[in-house]
Amino acid sequence: MTADRKPYLTGHYTPVADEITATELTVEGTLPPELTGRLLRNGHNPKPGVTPTHWFKGSGMVHGIRLREGRAEWYRNRWVHTPAFDEGAPYMTEKGPDLTASTAGTHIIEHGGRLLALCESNYPFELTPELETIGAHDFGGKLRTAMTAHPKEDPVTGELHFFGSSPFPPFLTYYVSDAKGDIVHTAEIPGATASLKHDFAITRRHVVFIEGNVTFDPREHSGIPYAWSDQQPARIGVMPRGENGTRQIRWFSIEPGNMLHVANAYEDGSGRIVLEGPTVDREGFRLSWNWWIGAPDRGTEPNTRSYTRRWVIDLTDGTVDEQIVDDLAVEFPTLNEAYLGAENRYHYAISFPDDKGFGGYGVVKYDRTTGARRIHQAGDARLPSEAVFVAADGAGREDDGYLLTVVSDLKQDASQLLVLDASGLDTIATVHLPRRVTAGIHGSWIPDTELNTHQG
Repeated sequence: MTADRKPYLTGHYTPVADEITATELTVEGTLPPELTGRLLRNGHNPKPGVTPTHWFKGSGMVHGIRLREGRAEWYRNRWVHTPAFDEGAPYMTEKGPDLTASTAGTHIIEHGGRLLALCESNYPFELTPELETIGAHDFGGKLRTAMTAHPKEDPVTGELHFFGSSPFPPFLTYYVSDAKGDIVHTAEIPGATASLKHDFAITRRHVVFIEGNVTFDPREHSGIPYAWSDQQPARIGVMPRGENGTRQIRWFSIEPGNMLHVANAYEDGSGRIVLEGPTVDREGFRLSWNWWIGAPDRGTEPNTRSYTRRWVIDLTDGTVDEQIVDDLAVEFPTLNEAYLGAENRYHYAISFPDDKGFGGYGVVKYDRTTGARRIHQAGDARLPSEAVFVAADGAGREDDGYLLTVVSDLKQDASQLLVLDASGLDTIATVHLPRRVTAGIHGSWIPDTELNTHQG
């Protein structure tokens, strides 16, 4: 297969070739004044002339949109300058893995006043508010493993919970950083395996790990050595939060499948743990993987067979009730993060229902109380990014706020930032960006109050 036919280098995923900065962007509608901060979104964007062997191997590029008091002040995009990007440094060396040789292309978050670009097989990389690279961040030497791209910030304590996963022992290491950004707890998790662990969950009282049927396989030569295995059991690990939680971790068998992203988890009124999110079966994973590596037998988009599942774990009886709650192919679940770890009524996702790759995309809102599903249709040849929730000033309801999503428009060769009403999914404002933004992965809304923004 030639480079120009790799699916992750074509269509919505066509890389941009340079870094630009544009100011005073055109706005249609009215931007809510409380949207004062930065929408930052990460994704894989290899340098011109580079064809990675796997979508996940492409260099990280962060796109940023600066909003302030009803204006769209700037757009800029910057590659994350890691040793892998600047020098082509390999991940594996004679001394073992180089945790700084990262793509840093999966996610970007703020914690303790730092912007961190994340990739689950490496250290995070710190960026300035203007998206210039500062360098690898190892939490003052206390981070001794890779760091997941999906840490969870407790909305009550401000603590950041995260893990490092490895195909070799210790397979799973759990960390807690305080609100200032200092690691205060580290523990190796007993009973974990080499199963791929991309995401996890926290509740108010527990940490929840998910091991699916995708596990380390040295025969996979795409550069990401993982594959589906019927011999790898699918399990959920439940551990009490706190210093001695590892002594009480319990693993529960579940039906075969693989979950990349968690919607949420919480304890219900009976003390049971409820976990939800999109999953794929063996065939769904095969289609996704073949898209990621550019193999011929694939759908035209990743995650073309995805089912939202719910697990209810009864710690007293030692049982798990599992059900499919929606069969629409979705990914990138998000929610009002004030409800992270607590019972939520709403969550959001992006739909990928059209296997032709040219339509059917939308922003989905789920009402877990009524079972209703509402979709904001993106339009023909328009692909929205992960929808980031931002609460409105004085919000009184869970869905009183906004969804921010960047749309890739193939027909117009352009992109816009859409600000949607999170209640009804109507468009409140559209910010026209100076270029079509490559479809990417995850991002965050960073209010000015959470960063040192003296540089503008």
